[in-house]
Amino acid sequence: MKKISAVMVTGFSLFITFFSVQAQQAVGDSQFRSIQPYQVAISYTKTTNIIFPYAIISVDRGSKDVLAQKAKGVENILQIKAAKEGFAETNLTVITADGKLTSFIVDYADQPSILNLSLNGSQPKNTIFSPENINQVIVERCAKTAFASKKKIRGIKDKGFGIRFRMNGLFIRNNVMYMRINIENQSNINYDIDQLRFFVRDQKKAKRTATQEIEISPVFIYNNTDKIKGRTADTIVFALPKFTIPDKKYLAIQLMEKDGGRHLELHLKNKTIVKAVPID
Repeated sequence: MKKISAVMVTGFSLFITFFSVQAQQAVGDSQFRSIQPYQVAISYTKTTNIIFPYAIISVDRGSKDVLAQKAKGVENILQIKAAKEGFAETNLTVITADGKLTSFIVDYADQPSILNLSLNGSQPKNTIFSPENINQVIVERCAKTAFASKKKIRGIKDKGFGIRFRMNGLFIRNNVMYMRINIENQSNINYDIDQLRFFVRDQKKAKRTATQEIEISPVFIYNNTDKIKGRTADTIVFALPKFTIPDKKYLAIQLMEKDGGRHLELHLKNKTIVKAVPID
């Protein structure tokens, strides 16, 4: 009886073990997927920049030996640096506005071989200046729709020095407005963009009073560029927080050339703003 009992106990144990392994494999196959981390090396004397396709929502450091911060004024660039030399291997976890988790294994190197890493696979054209955690996926889709739309606005333009500067599309969805800007360089000299900014200004300046000027910052820029080569044109879509313009004010869109004098400016009144075309 003792032998039979031992055999029964052994058999039962093997059955339970086999069932547990099969159950774990089934659960692993159906519910779990490994997320492979990226390898990155950082230095004490140099900053490494990681460019994400969407705004950064959360950053978790595995060790205080790693310093991490978002680049000033930009939502999708993370800057990391070593707090001390020769630290032990650790990790870094980043969550972006599209809900994606990205993991990094972080090592120390006196001279990192890579200082700028883009998770887009190439230098991105989409720079995110979002001050809030908006739904970046929807905003990007709407910006692409505005970029490709055939609906146009006429008459909002300025030109000079071989440069044509136009706003030829104005769209809106929920609380975000999309302005489609076209810049055409008809000269043979490349146009390097220093600034392209949006201001609400007073129409008239009274004597001895300062002109009130309020800047509106984009929450997203689609197809961003800093150069219009000679004899070419490019189109950029700016996503701005929804706004209207009070009486006796106007919207100024200011284009300034870097180290040059070819500066242009567009003026929009409220009657144009309220004609924004809805994006489904």
